[in-house]
Amino acid sequence: MTPTRLTPLARIEAYYDTAPRAGGARAEDFGPLTLFVREGTGWPYYARPALGSSGATAGDVARVRERQRELGVPQAFEWVAETSPWLRAAAEEAGLRVHAHPLMVLEQSAPAGPAHPGVRLIGPDDALLPAAVAVPLLAFADPGTAVGAAGPAELAAAMEQPLAAARRESVSADLASGRTALAVAVQDGTVLASGQYIPVGDTAEVVGVATLPAARRRGLALGVTAALVADALARGARTVFLSAGDEAVARVYARAGFRTVATALIAEPADED
Repeated sequence: MTPTRLTPLARIEAYYDTAPRAGGARAEDFGPLTLFVREGTGWPYYARPALGSSGATAGDVARVRERQRELGVPQAFEWVAETSPWLRAAAEEAGLRVHAHPLMVLEQSAPAGPAHPGVRLIGPDDALLPAAVAVPLLAFADPGTAVGAAGPAELAAAMEQPLAAARRESVSADLASGRTALAVAVQDGTVLASGQYIPVGDTAEVVGVATLPAARRRGLALGVTAALVADALARGARTVFLSAGDEAVARVYARAGFRTVATALIAEPADED
């Protein structure tokens, strides 16, 4: 009997359920929903549909939100629209605002992305790590692809933030254990862009690719993405995917061989926008 081949979306669904557990998160059962709670430092996890669930109510969402408030973690829900179309209405009825993002998968036939001379992977003890984890703090505070104001001076200040220190500790531990890989784009000793991928089995998600706002429009994010993809494939990944911030960002990733296959949805309280 020939084994059933999983579709890319089925692989991604399995990944979303497995990755938090592999990262040491505690899974709390809320019937059709699962809340992942991080143990220790690092970015908090999310709630999402339980693997194989087929429906949830606004009351189910409200119960998870109550638990998130009790734990002091963000009231965040993440899922794939095409796989769990029923959750959007329940989330909105429960008072959450839903954001849509292109969900993209690397084409198996895609040629290798363009290498950038200033891009390399770094390890847990690299002197560039503090800057690498601080770049996204500035980039995601000024989203999009337009050139912004934040540059090296702002990066130096961001590196001193408590959040950056906590993030540095978490990423260093994940790099040491092999739970993540991190690439940086460097010019004149300054980290201008960074990004990671997180492998689970033969699936890898590219996350946190960010460019210092003042250094945008130089192809740095594309170079970082290409380096991450090459390393993930070399380590045996069969499915490499990511969520783009918006359609403009998705067009950048398309140049690295990714295509949009679905829509990633994130729900959070409106007052957290």
